[in-house]
Amino acid sequence: MSTASLISQDTIVALATSPGANGAIAVIRLSGAKAIAITNAIFKGKDLSKQASHTVHFGTIRDGEHIIDEVLVTLFVGPNSYTKEDVVEISTHNSAYIIERLITLLIKKGARAARAGEFTLRAFLNGGMDLSQAEAVADLIASNSAASHQVAMQQMRGGFSNQLKKLREDLVHFASLIELELDFAEEDVEFANRDQLKSLIEQIHQVISKLIRSFEQGNVLKNGVPVVIAGKPNVGKSTLLNALLNEERAIVSDIAGTTRDTIEDEINIHGVTFRFIDTAGIRHTEDVVEAIGVERTREKMKQARLIIYLFDPTQDEITAVQEQIEEVQSLQIPFVTIINKADLLTEEQRAAYAVLNPLYISAKQQTGIEELKDELLNQVNLSNINTDDVLVTNIRHVEALQLTQQSLEKVLYGIDNPITSDFLAMDIRQALHHLGEITGTVTTDDLLENIFSKFCIGK
Repeated sequence: MSTASLISQDTIVALATSPGANGAIAVIRLSGAKAIAITNAIFKGKDLSKQASHTVHFGTIRDGEHIIDEVLVTLFVGPNSYTKEDVVEISTHNSAYIIERLITLLIKKGARAARAGEFTLRAFLNGGMDLSQAEAVADLIASNSAASHQVAMQQMRGGFSNQLKKLREDLVHFASLIELELDFAEEDVEFANRDQLKSLIEQIHQVISKLIRSFEQGNVLKNGVPVVIAGKPNVGKSTLLNALLNEERAIVSDIAGTTRDTIEDEINIHGVTFRFIDTAGIRHTEDVVEAIGVERTREKMKQARLIIYLFDPTQDEITAVQEQIEEVQSLQIPFVTIINKADLLTEEQRAAYAVLNPLYISAKQQTGIEELKDELLNQVNLSNINTDDVLVTNIRHVEALQLTQQSLEKVLYGIDNPITSDFLAMDIRQALHHLGEITGTVTTDDLLENIFSKFCIGK
């Protein structure tokens, strides 16, 4: 995607609703200087060129004298639109034939097919939003829980951008004073008070550190909590996965080693998405395929945010279970100890296992499942997160913030070990550069192509 294509003045068209959806209505969107004129050329009704912005008009779409469909046309006259250009949305019946015929006709009249994310790209290029807000649009579309939706909305509405804007303004102020010093280098004067600059850098450093730390929670809210269900073979891991999902997702068998590979699926628990991973049982095996599955289990456990360690008290004595738990503890990842088939336990056995502080369930009978869900929420400690706070959810943003921190640390070093103003100014400019990469103040064509190519067509 070249610079020329990024600032293209073409009028673009795309289906804005999901292709193949079963709904009654489809929406076709155009954006560009000729959006209204192109639509007007095939619309039979009011003269769209004479209508006000934010109005809806009923009529027919015609190819010559042939009526394709009865439609509603909504006008958004720039700059009062999503893209800041003239935008037209045509609501038509959701027929694949009608949609294809209409888009083909619009292209014939002068529009071209939009690229992935091109409507939002134009909104960014035309100043409708900054780059972090544009990325939040994609997160909002992909959100599948109340928490991920709230975080995406907060970022799209400028919460993160506003915080970065304040940091940049403070830095720019001091950068301009230091740049001024360079013009008076021969007079050896200081316009930027070094104590005030150091205090500001330390404050910004703290804010950025907090933003970086928030990524762990923000990423979980955005992508879900990866939870590995681990344990020896045939203790009920697959049965537990089925009980959590409330469907027969995994094969259940009395034969040990049935699960040879990982099986993943998601559920939403009180607004938080959990990605459950059923794994092969952990044991020594001569079966080559099963051994590969066991090794993948160990790898998945290392990558998990939370481990459910399940065991069957009818198979192992408590000493063997304690050895298994020590192996899990060595990974230094939060885990929940679960006793399956608790309905078969005697009171004596229950008392003996109490030292492990386990949860008691019966995956087959589906008892204790709700208590397990509550414990999962407690373990990931997301209930105390305020989704109205600024949370970083994008690895690109974290990397830019980390680079900003490195530049700020150079500034602090330069203040404590006096260096010339030109080097100090260079480090501040570098910090500003990295902050600007987040919001799009600083961009490259490759960066924009990488971001917007991941959007859906029509957005």
